Amino acid sequence: MPLNDLPWWRWRARLRSALHMLSDPAFQQQTWLTGQGGFGDVTDAVYRLVEDTWLDRWPAEKYVGTILRDAEEAALVDAAVLRVLRVLHEIGADAPAAAYLGHPGWPEAVEAARAAHIRLTLADGEDPAGPPRSLETLRMLTRVG
Repeated sequence: MPLNDLPWWRWRARLRSALHMLSDPAFQQQTWLTGQGGFGDVTDAVYRLVEDTWLDRWPAEKYVGTILRDAEEAALVDAAVLRVLRVLHEIGADAPAAAYLGHPGWPEAVEAARAAHIRLTLADGEDPAGPPRSLETLRMLTRVG
């Protein structure tokens, strides 16, 4: 199915962007650890994960039919949010990328984000193996009008 068949597809695009970056250790090493521009940092990805949805306060199940297609997507997103936020709360916001990537809970966060990323991306008819999109590409994709 196309990404834009859901009412809040722009939110889904931002959620998928965050999950993609949070799920890709090679991207994190090559981009976040080196400070490469155009993709934001770890905190920015976490913000995209929860900014419009309040997934840090509400279960993803609330968004089935608007951002998420079904309960399986919701469960995977909830697992990813829980694991990522656990690390963020222990490290603190705006820490250097190395602090997050070196945290003992980070591999679990990456795995949970990967499972959600793959499920959502395949449901949208796209290839989950591609590289994460830049923030500029995401802005163009979600542009209104």
